Amino acid sequence: MSIDTQQFRATLLEERQRVEHALAALRDEHPGSLDEEVEEIAATSDNLAETATATLGREIDYTLGENSGEVLAQIDAALDRIETGTYGICAGCGREIPQPRLEAYPWASLCIDCKRLAEQR
Repeated sequence: MSIDTQQFRATLLEERQRVEHALAALRDEHPGSLDEEVEEIAATSDNLAETATATLGREIDYTLGENSGEVLAQIDAALDRIETGTYGICAGCGREIPQPRLEAYPWASLCIDCKRLAEQR
């Protein structure tokens, strides 16, 4: 298999920029910690349902932020694999990761079989 690493590098860099932008927007929208925001919401509202709804919204935003941080780490690791010449090689079994998988998840470090095994554990 011949992987066009330049194409994947460009894709990864674009995705990295998109995720960084989304994280910055979340940070701007919610500059404090989740606990601080929950306390602030509770202090300004006597309505328990309103407080719960607002708290859930903040928790979702923070979860999205954490997931985005993980995606950034995976993107950076994929860019490192391009630099070291190991991009497209499964970290689990050492076989080539099929092109369609890399096109769907350019930061993939595992082939689909190894990914399924990892998720079962």
